[in-house]
This record gives sequence, structure tokens and C-alpha cells, in this order.
Amino acid sequence: MCTDLEVNLCKMAYVMHVVYMIFIISLGFCLSDDGHEMEEFLKREYSLSKPYQGIGVSGSSHWELMGDSIVTADQVRLTPDVQSKQGAVWSRIPCNLKDWELQVHFKIHGQGKKNLNGDGLAVWYTKERMQKGPVFGNKDFFTGLGVFIDTYPNEEKHIEAQKKRYTPRTQRIFPYVLATVGNGTIGYDHERDGRPTELGGCNAMVRNLKHDTFLFIRYVRRRLTVMIDIDGQHEWRDCLDIPGVRLPLGYYFGASALTGDLSDNHDLISMKLYQLTVLRSKQEEEEEEEEVTIPSVDNMELLRNYYEAEGMSGIAIFFTVLFSMLGLFLLIVVGLVVYGHWNESKRKRFY
Repeated sequence: MCTDLEVNLCKMAYVMHVVYMIFIISLGFCLSDDGHEMEEFLKREYSLSKPYQGIGVSGSSHWELMGDSIVTADQVRLTPDVQSKQGAVWSRIPCNLKDWELQVHFKIHGQGKKNLNGDGLAVWYTKERMQKGPVFGNKDFFTGLGVFIDTYPNEEKHIEAQKKRYTPRTQRIFPYVLATVGNGTIGYDHERDGRPTELGGCNAMVRNLKHDTFLFIRYVRRRLTVMIDIDGQHEWRDCLDIPGVRLPLGYYFGASALTGDLSDNHDLISMKLYQLTVLRSKQEEEEEEEEVTIPSVDNMELLRNYYEAEGMSGIAIFFTVLFSMLGLFLLIVVGLVVYGHWNESKRKRFY
């Protein structure tokens, strides 16, 4: 028989064991991604922060400026609040990390009123670097990943000029964050604000805020996750989460911005890259052994079909429904005629 002391000790040991297990499980959730334990390490050679000593024209610099961008004590200003400017900053070192996380501290501000500003800021992981172009200050038909903070609704203004309206299902609120993967043969559709090649996105009211704004890009086990922290609450908000994204190793990180008839200050305060160490199962390692040479997305065709259907006009939808109903009516009539003939022949066999 157990004494009262032994019973109490047993109960205490059981309670401590339960508390310990809860702690371990909670810790596992905190250090995991999709159920996989993960550690992160800041990679300074791929990071950009104050006092910006790693930026310059010498070969020993880790970062290089392009176009109208300048370095100040507080930020890398990609464009000033002036029309027809474009600038960029690019890493000189190709990234060969399999899993990574990029945290971007930025600021977009200017004198323009709401919806009278432009054009936006982009964060890149691409094969090409230091090439001017129309896609937020970078070249079109790029190879790799682009995450865009688009501040001007080109498609919406075009539709308004035609005296048409968005449907609630297709309208996007600007500024808008979206991600695109290009393979060197896909152009960026400015008139539609990148909608045909968009992997996903979210609205982000980032202009003229007094608090800090951040963009979070994570690439782990071929899964792309983008989050934002723009509310001053120090909390990440989900923006998009896409599996099956295949990005090659050896591409370059960069950031660029562009102004046109409308303008803004596009400031990059820091870009911090973390190497992620993720524990993989043997099956996962075998699945990821295949080398990726061309950027792609496993479900891109499905997304494209979705956006094509989403972009149907009201007239197209009307005629689609109309012809569907006519086809159904025709099938019913044919069925009734066939049934009538069959019923008539059936009655004649009884006489």
C-alpha cells in the first residue's frame, strides 16, 4: 500500500511530466514551419542595413546602386518624389541558400494624394541584375521572383476611362502587394497590374505612414510565403502562401522602384536575409534532389485559368449563361421527342 506522501509525490511527478510535454510541444511550434524544426542565421553578406558601408562601385562592395538611387544616412532612396525616375540596388553575390527568409524594411511617401501617386517598389530574386526596365525599374521578361508593392491601379483607371466597373469579385484595393515568378519568356502586364501572372496578393495601405512598414518573404521547401507588417502593431499579416514554387540557386537579391507621370519617395531602410536550417525527412530530401534550372510554379496553369475566368466581362458572362440555358432547353426538347416516339411505338406493339 502507498502512503499519502508517496501518492502526492506520484501526482506531482505526473503533473510535472504533463507540463514538460506541453512546454516541449509549444517550443516545437515556435521553432517550426509546417511541422518542421527550423533555425535561422543572419547572412550579412546578403543583407543591407545602416550605416550602408557595403554599398559602392568597388569590386569589394556587396551591393551596387543603379539609376537615380542614392544613399543617405537613414535610407537608400531608390527614387525621389519626382516624375520619370527609376533606381535600384543589387547584391553582387549570388545566393546559394536552399531555404531563406528576407525581411525588408521600407517606406513609401510623397506629396501625391490618394490614388495620385506611383508607381511602386519591387523586391527581386532573379538571374539578371543591374538592368533598367519598365517593371518597377527592372527589366521585363525577368527570370526569377518578383514581389511588388504596386501603388497605382492602372487597370482600374483604364476601366473607369471606358465607363465600366469592376465586379466585387475582381476589384483590388491599392496599394497592393503581389508576387510573380518569371522564366524569361513571360512579360509583365502593366495595363492589368500584373494580374495574369499573379501568384497571389493582398492590399497594403503603406503610403505616408508614421510608423515602420515591413515586408516578409520566406522560401522554404519550395513554398513561397509573403507577409506584411504595416499596422504598427509588430505583427505579421498573411498576404500569400504558395506551394510548388521552384527557384534555382545562384540568383541575386535586389530592390528597385519607378516613377512616371506620378511619383513618390521609395526608400529602402534595410534588407536582412536569414539562412533557414530546416530538418527534412528522407523522402523530402529525395523529392528535392532534382536540380531546378528554370523558375516555375507547379500550379501556375491552374492560376492562369482562374484569372482568365475571373476576367470575363459582364456581357461574356450573360451570353455564356444564355447559351448554356438554350443548350439545356434543346436537350430537354430532344429528350421529350425521343421519349414520345418510344412511348408511341410501345403502345402500337400492344395492338
